[in-house]
Amino acid sequence: MAFENLTDKLTKVFKNLRSKGRLTEEDVKVALKEVKLALLEADVNYKVVKNFIKSVEERAIGTEVLEGLNPGQAVVKIVNEELTKTLGDETVELKFEPGQAITVIMLCGLQGAGKTTTAAKLAGQFIKKGKKPLLVALDVYRPAAIKQLQVNGEKQGVDVFSMGDNVKPVEIAKQSIEFAKQNHHNVIIFDTAGRLHIDDALMQELVEIKKNVTVHKTILVVDAMIGQDSVNVAKDFNDRIGIDGLILSKMDGDTRGGAALSIKAVTGVPILYVGMGEKLSDLEQFYPDRMANRILGMGDVLTLIDKVMQETEEIDTDKEKDMMARLKKGKFDFNDYLESMNQMKKMGGLSSMLGLMPNMGISKDDLEGAIDEKQMKQMEAIVLSMTKKERSNPKLLNPQRKHRIAKGAGVDIAVVNRFVKQFEQTQKLMKQMPGLMGGKKKGRFGGFGGMGGPGGFKMPF
Repeated sequence: MAFENLTDKLTKVFKNLRSKGRLTEEDVKVALKEVKLALLEADVNYKVVKNFIKSVEERAIGTEVLEGLNPGQAVVKIVNEELTKTLGDETVELKFEPGQAITVIMLCGLQGAGKTTTAAKLAGQFIKKGKKPLLVALDVYRPAAIKQLQVNGEKQGVDVFSMGDNVKPVEIAKQSIEFAKQNHHNVIIFDTAGRLHIDDALMQELVEIKKNVTVHKTILVVDAMIGQDSVNVAKDFNDRIGIDGLILSKMDGDTRGGAALSIKAVTGVPILYVGMGEKLSDLEQFYPDRMANRILGMGDVLTLIDKVMQETEEIDTDKEKDMMARLKKGKFDFNDYLESMNQMKKMGGLSSMLGLMPNMGISKDDLEGAIDEKQMKQMEAIVLSMTKKERSNPKLLNPQRKHRIAKGAGVDIAVVNRFVKQFEQTQKLMKQMPGLMGGKKKGRFGGFGGMGGPGGFKMPF
């Protein structure tokens, strides 16, 4: 995620603070100097950093904090509160027009920010809220932009309105309103043309759309990976056309993340959502307090719970009950293993899930050392190299079959032997300890809780 390096540095700073029984004014200043450097390296706007450090220092250097029972923890609490305030203080949700009225949302942004994909992601979020969205293709300049929106709309089960690339965007926007009324859509999302830079002609096009159509919310999609440039982009768009909210895309990328920490403070415009991956489901509501917790290494358990609950709603209940019954009897097979792997992938993978847990002082490098994604892919390849009968009945795996499976998965026979042996041991353990699989939600992943195999071989059960 975007703030990994910043989180590691802040974790070390606060670990040193907590280790001291008493803090002096100098201790706090030294720690805040390191925090300041970490924020600047993360590409946070200089003025934002300056105001942030000033606010923290004014609150932290006081008798109540320095002479308290746990001064180090008190300073961390202050940093957390000020960080939350910088990110936006409170969660802002998109408000829809009441009743059957149509809410019109216009997405805008630079080319390459992921706007078209974000439009489809946003439509998916609205469906979950009981809305019937309509995607409108207003990008008549970029080759294949309309087709991309249509493909994504089909994947989300959302209608897409288009009039081709020879009609002016303003006219398409007008006609889409009539189409929405006739087909009972109550949310319209305009996917406008992207810009390589702040282009006067294209900016004027957005102004024209807003003059001719009632746009209730203008939302800017910003690429989090372009750092402070995104702040300047947001400021320009806000000054010229006025924006009501921001969506930060590509927040899962290996970037410094300064945009998220700067953009609200500089523009005054709230962040509504963050894009956390390429899948159409990878769009998260933005919670300033949760993001502050992630940045400070305190984890984001609430978001993890949301992911689990969302996944629970999509699971076939009968299929899950059948799997649970077999797990309790220790009769699960390699098909169940694949199912568990697929469920974990839908939630972003094991690394993503652990990334939402409090790191308790564990650095990014330590976490990566504990999770061997390469081995997990090898194990999945091993199972996929088995026949259907072998997956259903692991007892069929004789040496000859194992050699064939190893060749199919591209691994050494020893890897297959370790994997099968560990799987058998897990089956026995589950049969002896049915209580481990007691809860419905826990059964999905809890029963496969990280068991180390021989020679450090890790199973993602």
